[in-house]
Amino acid sequence: MLSNRKSGKQRLYGADSQLVDQEERRLDLGFGSTFTDPNSRLINKDGSINVTRTNTSFWDRVNLYNRLITMNWPSFFGVVLLLYFSENVVFACIYMLVGPEYLLGLDKVTDGSPLGQFWGAFFFSAQTLTTVGYGHISPSGYLVSAIAALESMIGLLAFALVTGLLYGRFSRPVAHIRFSTHALFAPYLDVNGWMFRIVHQRANQLIDVQVDVSLSRLETRPDGVRYRRYYNLELERNRVNFFPTNWTLVHPITPGSPLQQCTPDDLAESDAEFLILLRATDDTFSQVVHTRYSYRYDEVLWGRKFLPMLDGNQSGGALLDLAKLDDTVDAPLN
Repeated sequence: MLSNRKSGKQRLYGADSQLVDQEERRLDLGFGSTFTDPNSRLINKDGSINVTRTNTSFWDRVNLYNRLITMNWPSFFGVVLLLYFSENVVFACIYMLVGPEYLLGLDKVTDGSPLGQFWGAFFFSAQTLTTVGYGHISPSGYLVSAIAALESMIGLLAFALVTGLLYGRFSRPVAHIRFSTHALFAPYLDVNGWMFRIVHQRANQLIDVQVDVSLSRLETRPDGVRYRRYYNLELERNRVNFFPTNWTLVHPITPGSPLQQCTPDDLAESDAEFLILLRATDDTFSQVVHTRYSYRYDEVLWGRKFLPMLDGNQSGGALLDLAKLDDTVDAPLN
């Protein structure tokens, strides 16, 4: 089957079939070869992909559920409080438009001024929205009672949604991996190596951890056109069963490495970026987690090596100091 496909391809492309074979074997991480802007990175420092979509629909662009699940906690609570306050303001305005006289007991808890009546209607709205209902103020008439009933239903639905979002945020497994600020070119055995260091910041365990590293850089075709090419960097070890301490991942720079005889100027001229994908199983949730990271050419230090983070002389076990993740010392290259 394979030979038939190759022979058919040779008949179709003729002398260019060798170029087609090379194209099929070319590593492409999904970014394509036309991403040639030297001033932007492929993967941001927070792990997000540096791609902006245009001409999408409004709801696809907003992607509300994903935003509420993935945003940080202060932003999430800020959004919830803003929506809660805004909804009470809207219903307070509705009650004032219908007439504050239809809110029985409002005159007993306010000073009778328009601003006082508004805040009385606001707090009545908050009590209705949350179904607390202290009883100091009550609706009078079919219209205000219908509005209060509608607000109660909206409140029940809104708090159900917020509860679901809270559960989703708490139950979503996340790999809290911290990467060293810089990658290094350092001596490794009898050669040099490109390396970086990672550590898991949480007490729960990650098992079956696997890391893939690729090099992205600009190259020039014979016709002078610049294009982006990707190389898989073979690591000295790309998988561990347990990840209780730190892990320094090393790409030995051997004669087959794309970094062989590479200099800092070469990395800068080619807009080099090292793309990292980590996958692991979280033993708390028994689910696969992943994280992304990248180092650009200007985030690589030359002639440095990492200092140990682990102190194995502590009584009762080893001591891992996360503050030492970025500690390095001079180390002349081989």
